[in-house]
Amino acid sequence: MARYIDASCKLCRRERQKLFLKGTKCFTEKCPLERRNYPPGPHGQSRRQKVSEYGVQLREKQKIRRLYGLMETQFRNYFEKALSQTGKTGEILVKTLERRFDNVVYRLGFAASRKAARQLIRHGHFSVNSELCNVPSLLLNAGDVIQVNERSRKLDAIHSSMKRMKDNTMLPWLSLDKANLLGTFLQVPERADIPLPANEQLVVELYSK
Repeated sequence: MARYIDASCKLCRRERQKLFLKGTKCFTEKCPLERRNYPPGPHGQSRRQKVSEYGVQLREKQKIRRLYGLMETQFRNYFEKALSQTGKTGEILVKTLERRFDNVVYRLGFAASRKAARQLIRHGHFSVNSELCNVPSLLLNAGDVIQVNERSRKLDAIHSSMKRMKDNTMLPWLSLDKANLLGTFLQVPERADIPLPANEQLVVELYSK
């Protein structure tokens, strides 16, 4: 399966916005975006003409795709499925991406980033409804319970990530039991509740061309 292996910070610089792909590093002065707030490459600092309508739409699509750590084919498949459903395609797309197992693990605070969440899931550190699950792309349903497996409860990666979580920052469609390292996916979130700094409608317009 294809995967991105270059520096994650280059993606933030390309979008000129923090995508929080490196966990705690994004909150420190070591974040490259703090020092070089321009796209990577030899032409990153050059003055360019006004971005076209297509360029604006492309950047929004790339931003969302990179936030959730998806390759182009994966992202396009999610879009096609959202397009086949009744409702606003953009909102359905975002709500579907929020249901991904790796995203929920990240939102609950068990991992410092979605990339780290995927790695922990792949290594078998989590269960869904008391059954071991190592599929990051699994779409969760209302009422599903995510729990850190018994043998993984002392992992430094999980505990260091949990320290950044505060009770008042938990999203309304999730609940977290820190003592038992257990979280519940209460319901599929509404678009207005999802903290996503992107305009998904531009993605719809891009793919509709």
